[in-house]
Amino acid sequence: MEGEDLVHIITRVVLQVGIILIAAKIAGEISERYLRVPPVLGELGAGVIIGPFALGGIAFFGLDPIFADATHVISPDTPGISTELWSVAQIASVVLLFAVGLETDLRQFLRFALPASVVALGGVVLPFGLGAGATVWFGYAEVWTDPTALFMGSVMTATSVGITARVMRDLGRMREPEGVTIIAAAVVDDVLGILILAIVVAMAETGAVEIGELGVVVAKALGFWLALTGLVIVLSGYISRALGWFRDSGAPLALALGLALLGAGLAESFGLAMIIGAYSVGLGLAGTPLASRIHERLMGVYQFLVPVFFVVMGMLFDLTQISGVLGFGLALSALAIVSKVLGAGGPALVVGFNGRGAWRIGLGMLPRGEVALIIAGIGLSRGVIGHDLFGVALLMTMITTVVAPVLLVSAFRSGRTGRRQPLVEEGDDDTRQPLPGVELTQEISREMAEEAMRRRPSRPREPAQLD
Repeated sequence: MEGEDLVHIITRVVLQVGIILIAAKIAGEISERYLRVPPVLGELGAGVIIGPFALGGIAFFGLDPIFADATHVISPDTPGISTELWSVAQIASVVLLFAVGLETDLRQFLRFALPASVVALGGVVLPFGLGAGATVWFGYAEVWTDPTALFMGSVMTATSVGITARVMRDLGRMREPEGVTIIAAAVVDDVLGILILAIVVAMAETGAVEIGELGVVVAKALGFWLALTGLVIVLSGYISRALGWFRDSGAPLALALGLALLGAGLAESFGLAMIIGAYSVGLGLAGTPLASRIHERLMGVYQFLVPVFFVVMGMLFDLTQISGVLGFGLALSALAIVSKVLGAGGPALVVGFNGRGAWRIGLGMLPRGEVALIIAGIGLSRGVIGHDLFGVALLMTMITTVVAPVLLVSAFRSGRTGRRQPLVEEGDDDTRQPLPGVELTQEISREMAEEAMRRRPSRPREPAQLD
């Protein structure tokens, strides 16, 4: 950013966000109205079209390309996403996961925590092994312990909770057993991914792994996640009352978002992804009166920011980087699909889901999204993988991200239960409410209506008519 005027930077970001929003909403409308697919697919596609590797990198009418930034995040040697625009996208991902946390049924989350951990473990081990093995098979590494093979295996383990959460929310399935299990498993998946990434980075830099040092990393990340979630749950009632004390109608939402951003920043500093901290704060506040009070206003912020995240994700896709490794990219993408469906869906059969539910959970764990790109970016910046394998990771990420929403919509179309023994909470009227706190509001409203009916003065009875 040296030598670039601050006003010019701000103006550029403002123009970029404006173009992104317009493109996202038009593409989302086309996807939903004409293609009958979730809007998120249109937003990802819009990112590819207007991104720096397509229309956004072309100079129209003698003007500078709008998205071909000189400063960028992924690699210092190629054009890409600017640091400023990437920052806006990351804030958008925090808002997305905070909203998802608010809409998660906390009781269901705790109930399915153990099954979700089993699903997450299976969804990490099989993809990692297949990813590392395929890298060796195609000749990009000599042995599977080669850092290159390990990095490609790490990319395969990722699950994009943001993309799956967006699709589940659009389908109204966030509070069903499959939805809760998928989101919880994706969170655990991220913690396991941090562990694997720490091992791979240590081996790439030193050729060995210090067990004690690795244990500190794992304990810090896992301990912070459990502590933050537990603390917000314990203090949720006090937080809800404290934020409800403010007379300014916009204060509760602003303060709640402030807590989400604070949790996100702390999570990143403890070695976790920011989105996990935001989700923990939202989950802790789910079911409180505050959740239902801020929900409508939060959706306004959500509709403004979240599409930016998905369009920016689409902008990272560069077709020119995969021309020489297309065969490996397609093979790895196929393995990525199979490994997640079997690796996560198989254990789901063991923890109480039927074939239908296991299929849904496997598909829900399928998209790699931003987590895979972050891992691949680390490998590229450290010289462990080259631009060709980074292009392979982008192709795999894009394919799994596009395929998962389409298949998820089809998998949930029947509406039949995915559990071998249906839960009491699985009734149609109970599992598709937008927020857990809505049930409390409805109950209060019913009680008030009944009380009003009891207090109405009774009309005097008219005397009976005699024939």
